[in-house]
Amino acid sequence: MLFSPVADREGLQPSPIRLRALSLGAGVQSTTMALLAAHGEIGPMPDCAIFADTGWEPSAVYDHLDWLMSGNVLPFPVHVVSAGNIRDELLAAGAGNRWASIPAFAKTVTPAGALVPVFDEDDDGELVEIGSRRATTETVSIGMIRRQCTTEFKIVPIRRKVRELVDLTRKRSPAYPVVEQWIGISCDEVIRAKPSFEAWQIKRFPLIEKRMSRQDCLAWLRRHGYPEPPKSACIGCPFHDNARWRRMRDHDPEAWADAVAADKALRTGLRGIRGEVFLHRSCVPLDQADLSTAADRGQLDLWPNECEGMCGL
Repeated sequence: MLFSPVADREGLQPSPIRLRALSLGAGVQSTTMALLAAHGEIGPMPDCAIFADTGWEPSAVYDHLDWLMSGNVLPFPVHVVSAGNIRDELLAAGAGNRWASIPAFAKTVTPAGALVPVFDEDDDGELVEIGSRRATTETVSIGMIRRQCTTEFKIVPIRRKVRELVDLTRKRSPAYPVVEQWIGISCDEVIRAKPSFEAWQIKRFPLIEKRMSRQDCLAWLRRHGYPEPPKSACIGCPFHDNARWRRMRDHDPEAWADAVAADKALRTGLRGIRGEVFLHRSCVPLDQADLSTAADRGQLDLWPNECEGMCGL
């Protein structure tokens, strides 16, 4: 799947593409995409891969990235970029500092007898507060906070590096694509594949082109004797399902302790957020959440909402 206003078809002038950059998350799909390119099974060969480091990946992801960058695995360079450490920013946010919000869960409790506003529409159809009333029963509201972390810690650093590599830093963007960005979205997650909304670059999804699912990627890696990549996502990502939290608790105690500490630090004090904030969707402290397999039944899969296709790959 190649979203491009310029086609490289016979009889037309050569493509103006100056750079083919592979977005590397060091998870299953992006690793497979990079190794497919190294084997010549997809092409043309990318000029580089770019890994956006949030500073809060599990140690297994950094070990896997070191292997990919070891010099005898990929025939193209891997650039590591960063907008800072997301964990440090989250801890500072708990003290009231500015933060790039993560999709954590906010719980607001309105006790019985509390004054609550009453709204109505004005002549323009806008909601306006017209009075107040006293709540007759206690109500609990749970919502997901708007997500800014993917943009600030993944998309923006990669975009900045890409523009640097094609000499577009602080320059006007051309009105035609000069960059082809490869994204490791597989066909079972095609809903996450979005076109570029900037004229100077196009997005390409080689795994979708090859009709490869995540399971196909794992099978390809096994056939070629490659290690299975770890799951790539921040240690404290609220998109984790119970199985992911269980694996962390049972097999990576250091990461688990880190996530529990961050969860506690986020509870109150966040700018613009009413109520208490939690990493687990049940809105209880992470170390008290029910992570049993029984709790998995009926649990929503939130990963399709990770709409930019830059995390968890």
